[in-house]
Order: sequence, then C-alpha cells, then structure tokens
Amino acid sequence: MAKTDTIRTIKSSPRLEGEVVVPGDKSISHRAVILNSLAKGKAQIDNFAPGADCLAMVRCLRALGVKIGKKGSQDSPTVSLSGTGVDGLREATNVLDAQNSATTMRLLGGLLASQPFLSVITGDASLRNRPMGRLIEPLRLMGAEVWGRGQDSFAPLVIKGKELRGIDFTLPVPSAQIKSAILLAALFARGNTVLHQKIVSRDHMERMLRQMGASLESKGNSISVLPLTSPLQALSLRVPGDISSAAYFLVAAAIHPDARIVIRDCGINPTRTGIIDILLAMGARLKIDHERLEAGEPLADIVVESSELRGIEGGGDIIPRLIDEIPVLAVAGCVAKGKTVIRNAGELRVKESDRIATVVNELSRLGARIEPLADGMVIYGGRPLSGTEVDSHLDHRLAMSLAIAGLIAKRETTIKHAQVAEVSYPAFWQTLRQITEY
Repeated sequence: MAKTDTIRTIKSSPRLEGEVVVPGDKSISHRAVILNSLAKGKAQIDNFAPGADCLAMVRCLRALGVKIGKKGSQDSPTVSLSGTGVDGLREATNVLDAQNSATTMRLLGGLLASQPFLSVITGDASLRNRPMGRLIEPLRLMGAEVWGRGQDSFAPLVIKGKELRGIDFTLPVPSAQIKSAILLAALFARGNTVLHQKIVSRDHMERMLRQMGASLESKGNSISVLPLTSPLQALSLRVPGDISSAAYFLVAAAIHPDARIVIRDCGINPTRTGIIDILLAMGARLKIDHERLEAGEPLADIVVESSELRGIEGGGDIIPRLIDEIPVLAVAGCVAKGKTVIRNAGELRVKESDRIATVVNELSRLGARIEPLADGMVIYGGRPLSGTEVDSHLDHRLAMSLAIAGLIAKRETTIKHAQVAEVSYPAFWQTLRQITEY
C-alpha cells in the first residue's frame, strides 16, 4: 500500500489474520463529551474516538467555555474535562465549525437552542448540504429561534437561545442525531418532553443520561424526559470499540478465502449490531466472546473466519441498526452467492455522499453487478472483482469499504482521496497493513 497522503493502493492478500482494536465508538464519544460538559465535576473519557468528527465537537465545546484536555496516544486518546454545570456555557466569540460532523452540528443545535446567547454553526461544503430542516422543525415547536440557509433547510445555522417548552413529538425519520438533539433541548425546557419513534434508533444518549442521573424513561418506542432539577453527575468511562469501524474487518474476514480476525473490546449495543445480525443471516462464521458492560454499554470480543456467504434481503427495522455499515455490507453482497437486496435505506442519499449512487458506481468499476434502487440497491453476487482506480468521493466509509473490496480483487485497487478515512478511523490503513502482513 502506497504512503501518499491522498492515494492508497491495495493488493489482494493470501491470508488475513490478527487481533484488531478499533477506535472508540464515535457516537458514544460525542455524547460522553457533550453531556459531561454540562455535568457537575470532573470526568475522564478513555479510548475517546480519535477521528476528525469528535475532535470537531471538542473544539466547539472549548469555544463555548468548557475546559477540555487531551492526552495519550493518537489512536486511543484520553479526554479529561471539567463540567460547567447547567448554566456555565458562554457565548462563543466566533462561528462554531462542525467541519464534516453532522452529529456535532445537530447535537449542539439542540443544546444551544436553550442557552441565553447567540450561536452560529457551520461546517464544510458536504455538511452544509445535509438536511437540517428535520432539526429546526422540532426545536421551533419547543419555542426555539433557529434559522438556516435555503429557507431553513441547510447550514449555516443561526440560533438565538430562548427558554424552551417540552413537546410531544413523533420523529419523522429514525435519526439518533435528531433524537439526541431534542433530548438535550428537553433537559432545559419547561415541562415534560415525550418522543415517539416509528423505528428505534441507537440509544447511547438515553443510556448515558440515565447513568448521569437524568429523569428519563423508555417504554416501547417512546421516551419521556423531565428537565434537569440538579446538574448531571460527571461520568468517567472507557469508550467501547466502534462497531461501525469493526464492520470493515468483520466483512474482510468473512469474504476472504483464508482469514481469521479477532476484534477486541467492541461495542455490541443491540441498537447498533445490525451488521452482526445480517452477516450471521448470510452464513458468516462469527461468534461473540467475553460479553460485559462498561458504563451501561455492552461490549465483547468478536471472532470472524472465512465464510461461505449467501445473498439475503435486508430492510425495515434492521436498517437504522446498520445504516453506516451498508457500504461495506454491499462489498459482502458482491462476494455472496445469489442476490442481496437492501431496501428502506433512503437515508443513504443524504450522508457524506449519496451513498447509494457512489457505492453502486465505485463497486461497478471493480466489476460488481450492482443496481441502484430509490431507497437501496440490488447486488448480484458471485462475480470476481478486478482492481482498478476508484474514488472515495470524500466519504470516509466509502474509502474504507473500497479498501476491503481491494483485498479480494484481482490486480491492484487504487483509491483516490483515501485520506478521508481519518474522519472516523485515523489508523485504518495501518490496521489493514497489520492483518495482511502476518
């Protein structure tokens, strides 16, 4: 594999073998740092996600007056912070830059809607084209003053904090980001807030709020939260490994003819393990060992070996549990026998790239027979892949998925704009080298 900044060349490997420790979970890291910023006391977050997205959150919180330090290794940093309490945030002196992180923008949007000052949040070109109306609508129902570009559809967002009121609201899409943003706003609102989910999305925020002393109840697909009457309790934790990052190596081992990979200390929150369930349904030789809890979150070791995969149909409730893993799942579908159909994944159209279009285009360049659907794709498996030049379209998950495809392709696969993997997994290319050089 080349060592240039923007291009990586992947060769097929005769064997994949090794133990992998993936970065800390990005979703949990975001929520741990923002909730501890509002808590009373000091907290230490070990194995904080090292990617650019979570670092954008840290920089924004620092700009809002939170004292946050970072130490340890680049791949597994430790973040320490002193919470400001319920009324300790201060107005930033400049525009807040969420960079490429929709989680940063949306969660901060929910928090800042209640704060007694003006905030402006922007991001890079990709983030400024992602939908923000779905955030603005419920916040306005709570009494917030929020505006966005394009008739309140896109960032930059301008937020003038106000006293909010609780709402009873049904989430129109299964988005953990919007759900978490409303829950953050609800902590500072007058009265109870009740959220209803048509399909349950990842529940890291709810778990962490309970651990930190918030008055929150979940019943079925509904969540009820009361405003804070006292500050949250600081919560120190070690963040489990990110299942979304582990997915690349789970698929790599399953599709390779001679492979055995162990993922250590990986989060297995049931709202996130759709990739495990669907790989098992495809016939993957996968087992989970040493299950345990860390700060209310389940984690385990995952062992995957070479498998004979078969195509399946995936859609409905499982999609929110694997939405970020669909690009690499598509690679598995290319190798599986028979047809793999992915439906109800229209949310892929508004990610860092239009992931339906870019996954179909780039895997087709490698020789896959894959067709787009309005809300997913159809993959006709069993065709050999052949390396060529492909493009990440500046989408971190596509860059890493194409690398996994390159491990089993004939001839070399060259990936343009490969540096974008740093958004969520800075050590990805080194880890990939480790499992191919045994």
